[in-house]
Amino acid sequence: MSKAWGYVALTSFFELVWIFSFNVVNAWWQWIFIIAFIIIDFYFLTKACELLPTGTVYAFFAGVGTLGTTLMDIFLFNETIDFGKIVFIIILIAGVIGLKIADGIDEKKAMEGLK
Repeated sequence: MSKAWGYVALTSFFELVWIFSFNVVNAWWQWIFIIAFIIIDFYFLTKACELLPTGTVYAFFAGVGTLGTTLMDIFLFNETIDFGKIVFIIILIAGVIGLKIADGIDEKKAMEGLK
């Protein structure tokens, strides 16, 4: 199971890399790297979805992407953050954690059914 979550971590990382690249690209040829990062990102996303429920993978992927993009905006591009953003980021993180917990319960039930 840790291999599957490793794929989720890699797809989340590469998503942040290509999103960051959108803000710093200066020349047409640099888009080649962005396209390569997107391809790598979707490869790991596909591998993760083969081993975990797609809804859980996507929720985690979207949550990390949203949180990571927001933090990049704040710390790298000097965006401001307000109370509303903080509240909704917390809600998003709580939703991702809830899906992970629910996924664990489903896995436990499935394992008990195999016994």
